[in-house]
Amino acid sequence: MIIQRNIKKDIEKSLFKGKIVILYGARRVGKTTLVREILKNYGEDAKYINCDLLENRQALESQDDKKLREFLGEGKIFVLDEAQRVLNIGLSLKILVDSYPDLQIIATGSSSFDLANKINEPLTGRAISFVLYPISFSEMKSSSSGSFDSETVLFNALRFGTYPEIASGKSDDPIQYIKEVASNYLYEDAMEHDSVKKPDILIKLLQLLAYQLGNEVSYHEIAVKLEVNRDTVIRYIDLLEKAFVLFRLTPFSRNLRNEIGKKNKIYFYDLGIRNALINSFNSISERDDVGALWENFCILERQKLIQDKGWYRNIYFWRTITKKEIDYIEEYDGRLYGYEFKWGTNKYSIPKEFIEEYKNSSVVVVNRSNFQEFLGL
Repeated sequence: MIIQRNIKKDIEKSLFKGKIVILYGARRVGKTTLVREILKNYGEDAKYINCDLLENRQALESQDDKKLREFLGEGKIFVLDEAQRVLNIGLSLKILVDSYPDLQIIATGSSSFDLANKINEPLTGRAISFVLYPISFSEMKSSSSGSFDSETVLFNALRFGTYPEIASGKSDDPIQYIKEVASNYLYEDAMEHDSVKKPDILIKLLQLLAYQLGNEVSYHEIAVKLEVNRDTVIRYIDLLEKAFVLFRLTPFSRNLRNEIGKKNKIYFYDLGIRNALINSFNSISERDDVGALWENFCILERQKLIQDKGWYRNIYFWRTITKKEIDYIEEYDGRLYGYEFKWGTNKYSIPKEFIEEYKNSSVVVVNRSNFQEFLGL
């Protein structure tokens, strides 16, 4: 199955507007495939440049506009893949966009801490950024040419994740593939970062976070278990977030005294990666963590929808010291919209404290019967 990426049309709308287009995303998530698809529309006017190659990196380090243009060669649209490999890439891109505004440069990067740090200041007002997630449920459904078995797709996503190789059905052994990605590719950028002095601690941290999926995370407790200081834990989590391995959800706390307002919840950009960390690929019927997987899946897929729609929303979770909770909250248009994720048929009572304190708010239970509506389908 060939899966069309929703973000493609948004990137194409941004081309030739006098700005550099930046595409972030984890390794193996499909950035190269996507940009090559975009280049197909431009024939001989398009050129793909792999910045993993030393000779390309060195040529792009030049601060001479004529030498940069000469290196790019004929054409009008150029992809610089893995651009974070190029020293001072931000300055080189600034020179190109200022000297040759009719050209279109697309730069991709698998680590936002490297590429963003190199381009943010030089490219202020000169760039537009996108994030490529693993394949979304929406993309799988819209790309299906025949009948779409939503339950099978959902169960596979919870077990093996949705990396392109897996979601498209190309991988004969999804467990082996996702283990390979987790072991050899995903953490490469984070491992190479100057602040990572103990790579083994990074892996142990990820494993601890995988086991705590759906729960509030205490940086202090993790630090004690890993025998490192709290600042190291925070720094490593920040790096993993910028390498698109995991993301944080902060607590909503504004008025009530008993609201929890310090600990974050941490989720994974791909559930296959999470399961590979703890070597847990059991069928859904045999799992005791399906509730946490379901929560991660729904929140992650919602983030993909928010990007696809271009919505601007603040996102949180909510919990009190008396354990009243709402898994996920979106704040927009001056209102709070809460969602509680239930895999089974467990009853859920909407916390009256929340409804009474935050007027005009709402809370909806999202389960397997209505989750596609939650995902805009």
